[in-house]
Amino acid sequence: MSLKSLTLIENWPVPTAAVGVVRADGTVLGAHGPVDRRFPLASVTKPLAAYAVLVAYEEGAVELDEPAGPQGATVRHLLAHTSGLAFDEHKVTAPPGERRLYSNAGFEQLADHLAKATDIPFAEYLRQAVLEPLGMTGTALEGSPAKDGVSTVEDLLRFAAEVQAPRLLDPRTVAEAMTVQYPGTKGVLPGYGHQNPNDWGLGFEIRDAKAPHWTGSSSSPRTFGHFGQSGTFLWIDPEAGAACAALTDRAFGPWAIEAWPAFTDAVLAEIR
Repeated sequence: MSLKSLTLIENWPVPTAAVGVVRADGTVLGAHGPVDRRFPLASVTKPLAAYAVLVAYEEGAVELDEPAGPQGATVRHLLAHTSGLAFDEHKVTAPPGERRLYSNAGFEQLADHLAKATDIPFAEYLRQAVLEPLGMTGTALEGSPAKDGVSTVEDLLRFAAEVQAPRLLDPRTVAEAMTVQYPGTKGVLPGYGHQNPNDWGLGFEIRDAKAPHWTGSSSSPRTFGHFGQSGTFLWIDPEAGAACAALTDRAFGPWAIEAWPAFTDAVLAEIR
């Protein structure tokens, strides 16, 4: 099966784009563009990093509610962007659990915590725990676990199939990751302004009723995923029973705010 809606990426004002859609059973419903090309993920790195932390949790290396990061914060706070750490600085700007402060620094402290707990460098742990078992041979972490991953659409579809029908994790752990943590927490969604509430799970952003948003107007409230400043996104819509990954080589900006929701709506209309 090939999805006509995927050809809409040809209208995006970007030099190169690749996209694909996958079902929970790993069936690729369609793909378009150079799906084997490696692109910088930017913050789409975070769901991959979070998945590695959840593997470590199931292996008993860390507990979700053990202390990590700033005073009073836990692994769960760091995963859910409620540790109080600033966006890109290792400084505390709020008490843990009070505000949804989207934080790259939080994911860096999370990775440091895991590396100490396992005695394995985080990039290596991610490779052994997630990338290798899923056959994600085109994916690597080349720096910060918050934003320095590189991957291909082919690999992200493998990951998205896993998240929809987990083999590496207990399905209950993944259900927790896509459940709102610290409900009612306000905060800024980068690129989309203040959201009340600004709902997140464990490493995944949850759509709920956010407006504006980077997914579609027809995306279910249960949709979860992440977008990146390198012009990338990955969404998983449990109601639609499918996930979509898109990678580009143009930084996120007004073009994406305009193009992505209409694209997602077209994809959802076609697969439904």
